[in-house]
Amino acid sequence: MFGRRKESVEPTVENFEVEETTAVPGVPQKKGRPTPKRRDQEAARRQPLVPADRDAAKKQAKQEARAQRLKSREAFARGDENALPKRDRGPIKRFIRDTVDSRWNIGEILLPLMLIVLVMTVVPNRSFQMGALVLVWVVIAVGVIDCVLLWRRLKKQIRARFNEDPPKGSRSYAIMRAFQMRLSRMPKPQVKRGEAPR
Repeated sequence: MFGRRKESVEPTVENFEVEETTAVPGVPQKKGRPTPKRRDQEAARRQPLVPADRDAAKKQAKQEARAQRLKSREAFARGDENALPKRDRGPIKRFIRDTVDSRWNIGEILLPLMLIVLVMTVVPNRSFQMGALVLVWVVIAVGVIDCVLLWRRLKKQIRARFNEDPPKGSRSYAIMRAFQMRLSRMPKPQVKRGEAPR
């Protein structure tokens, strides 16, 4: 046993498992270029803290800020959910806006009527002035009654449609929109008068 010589086995292809390297489709095998050094990448990204032309940089920054403000204002006017403030967000608030915008509201004529009455007060006729003031108070009273009826109907519709109570502040939200002129409402009306809310 001690003097027995071990037979030397020469490595052949049969003694080893040969791994087949198959190319996976869609996966690149090599980059074909060396990996850039870290300092070279950092140097390429490095920018001066102070631009060479400060006036041009300031002007460009103002133009970019102005363009961003205009873009946000247009998105808010369209009623895009991401551009709306917190008080205008959500499907219930959208439903309130659409309901108010789809009807004629007495409160809409209040501001134009105030301007007419202001002109009427210049007329040197005491009875004429009193009649104009009475007309304003009558329109205000009718507008308040109209808003009360609007809110009662809105509350029922919200409960039936969304299976929940209106969020806090919804009543004042609906009333304030009903008293605004249609052209001055923001976000702008998305439905026509007489059209069903979405």
